[in-house]
Formats: sequence, structure tokens, C-alpha cells
Amino acid sequence: MDELEKDNDLFYVCSLIEYIARKTKNTKKFIVDTISKDGLKKIYELASIYHCENIDKISDELIDEFNIEKGTYDITADVQGNIPSYWDVGKVYQRLIIMNCNSNQQYFDKMIEVLKSWIIEKIDNYNSSMYYENPGYLFECYKVGKVL
Repeated sequence: MDELEKDNDLFYVCSLIEYIARKTKNTKKFIVDTISKDGLKKIYELASIYHCENIDKISDELIDEFNIEKGTYDITADVQGNIPSYWDVGKVYQRLIIMNCNSNQQYFDKMIEVLKSWIIEKIDNYNSSMYYENPGYLFECYKVGKVL
């Protein structure tokens, strides 16, 4: 698998997790924990195939397969302005994950770490500026463990 394909697979999986989280009203951490590392590995390995399917169909299949229950975490409920698409948010996560990988670290492991981290809740607040910040700023915040 070349770098571009790995980048695309990471982007798709991040967007799919965002889509499932919104659809089921759960946090990304809950989705990652519920699907589990093995389940996410399967999804990551099949991302290029899943990408050819309708995301709503794939998400329904995964929600059923992993018994993801409806939650109460609705990130879109109190948004004052525009709500970014799940693709837009997936791109933000993808960039943050790639920036946080060192040369011998796999995207997959860093994806799990980042999507379960404190910064995701900050990015999810679309009434703040975190989602709209440049990737370098998000990277530095993540690195130091707090909003700068």
C-alpha cells in the first residue's frame, strides 16, 4: 500500500467514524471503543472497498455488526452556524493523525489514540474556533495536551 492510498484509507475511516457517531449520537471515543481495535483494523483494511459503497449503507451494516446503541451526544444540536460535513471533519482528523505520526508509527494506531483523545471534544464544538483552526495549531495543542 503506498502513502497516498494509506492517506485516503485514513481519511475514509475517520469520516466513517464521524458519520456513525453523528448517526448514533455517540462520541468518537465510544464508537472507537465499541468497534474495538480488531474491528477498526478490518474497516481500515477494507476502506478502499467500502469507499465505493454508499456511506449510509456501510454505516448501517457496521452499526448492526457492532451493536452500536443510540446515545445522547448530539454535536449538531446547539450549533449556531454551519455544521461541517462528516467529510470535512474526517479531513481535520486525518491531518492531525498524520502530523502526529513519527516515521515508524502506523496511521492506524495513531488514529485510535487521537480519536479517543481530549482534543476531539474541543474540535466537536462547532461554536468554538477549534474546528476551523489551522492543522499546525491543532497539532501543537495536541502535542502539549491543552488548548494554547
